[in-house]
Amino acid sequence: MSVTACRGTQLRCRSWRAEALLRLLENVLEVGERPEELVVYASIGKAVKDWDAYRQITDALRRLGEDQTLVLQTGRPVAVLNTHAAAPMVVSAVNNTVGNWATEERFYSRLAEHKTIWGGLTAAAWQYIGRQGVLGGTYELLRAALGRHFQETTAPHRWVLTAGLGGMGSSQPISARMLQLSTLTVEADPAKLSRLHATGGLDLVLDDLSEALAAVTTATAKRCPSAVGLLGNAAEIFPAIAASDALPDIVTDQTAAHDARYGYLPAGYTLETWTSARERDPGRVERDARASMAAQIRAMLELGDRGSVVFENGNNLRVQASQVLEEGERGRVFAEIPGFMEAYLRPLFSRGIGPFRWMILSGDEHDMKVVDDLASTMFPERPEIARWINLARRHIPLQGLPARSCWLGYGERSALAVAVNEAVADGRITAPVAFSRDHLDSAGMTHPRIGTEGMRDDSDGVTDWPLLDAMLLAAGGADLVAVHSGGGGYSGWMQSAGVTIVADGTQAAAIRLRRALDLDSGLGVIRHATAGYGEALDAVEKSQQPGAHGEPLNLIQN
Repeated sequence: MSVTACRGTQLRCRSWRAEALLRLLENVLEVGERPEELVVYASIGKAVKDWDAYRQITDALRRLGEDQTLVLQTGRPVAVLNTHAAAPMVVSAVNNTVGNWATEERFYSRLAEHKTIWGGLTAAAWQYIGRQGVLGGTYELLRAALGRHFQETTAPHRWVLTAGLGGMGSSQPISARMLQLSTLTVEADPAKLSRLHATGGLDLVLDDLSEALAAVTTATAKRCPSAVGLLGNAAEIFPAIAASDALPDIVTDQTAAHDARYGYLPAGYTLETWTSARERDPGRVERDARASMAAQIRAMLELGDRGSVVFENGNNLRVQASQVLEEGERGRVFAEIPGFMEAYLRPLFSRGIGPFRWMILSGDEHDMKVVDDLASTMFPERPEIARWINLARRHIPLQGLPARSCWLGYGERSALAVAVNEAVADGRITAPVAFSRDHLDSAGMTHPRIGTEGMRDDSDGVTDWPLLDAMLLAAGGADLVAVHSGGGGYSGWMQSAGVTIVADGTQAAAIRLRRALDLDSGLGVIRHATAGYGEALDAVEKSQQPGAHGEPLNLIQN
């Protein structure tokens, strides 16, 4: 069954708030990896539990009143409750389990029995917008790495070695191109290579390592950046590159290594034998996958020794590999391969700056232009925003409903959303616009090996913050509030809160947008201020100055 998000200005639901959420559910399946299985991204991240649940949810949204709330439990609807007009229209909790129950084996067992799903963060919160959602983050990450290690803002003479071209990994060569970086991206699935090549995300697809290295070397020598895709297994290709004379400037990875059973193809397996082996002997598949990850990690360490800048890009590769590495190697992995957040992006998160996004519910690219123009002109004190919008317009192919991810901070998000709401009200935008963000945001996630690794106050695994965030979002009147926890390789490792708020042109929407967005990103600033980050303390002080974006943040020092 294929699903396409509705476009236009006609309503199927009783309000635009409900219509927006229905279109976003449809949209995550339109842009998803395996929509026929309801899988949106990351191998097993699902939008809803099953097709019966999908039909029940869509029926409920069509009938939902603005003083009612649809309650979802792990991807299935369980109730429609009478609340009030300022309450969320949908609340969702997915796979949240208590400590000793949050094990991989229990998760996989419950998954096989169809008792749970992994919500894939933005998948079951209906906030996924394809590679568009992470392109901004990958761009900011590579930009920070270039500035930190090479004191450069663009680098046509440098190249990146990485792997993985799934829903999120496919952002890598496009983001690098925006910085004039060449890329060599290893991918084991020829269909993913072909798909990205067809949409212009890759310039060249090869199946021979020597040819691929020659292509990327020529591109950097000529200062003419190229995105090269290589068919192969990262566990075999990375060691081969480490053993060659080639030396990438930056080395990372974005395979679905978070899940050793479903996400990472072990060396020596074909896609077909991998699928069948997962059913016959899943334990062996996991062992082989972790051994393969260890081979890739050893190669990354070797390239780091030779001078490459090496980091993990949020996929748990280090944790998975460390389960089979020897003790001395394990120590090196976390000492020499930093996580991307701790190494590069935390100063932005400390100011509440993170992956904010908007989705154009009409499907009209003119409406997208109006929002882009507003974002480009409203914040002259941050010229990097206008620069990003310009790059995104030129380089990012649309997927599904027109959408944009842009790294906006505290007060900026609510200011833009309220301005868009006014444009919906006066007709400059033809239909409402939905605002959301990635779950990996300033206050939205606890994950001690991704977003909260190496926190200054040793609060890496403290999950109070996303729970507080969800409560504040509900209190602020967000239209959808979700609380998700991990599955597979993420079991026991993460907790997140997701949000969507609809700008439908009404005064009530303006209030919801301002309150909820300020509470959300404001809590992120407070979270980092309490941990002792100077950038966050500065942001708190700035919020109290006349003319500042957002409500004043009243931090209690203790």
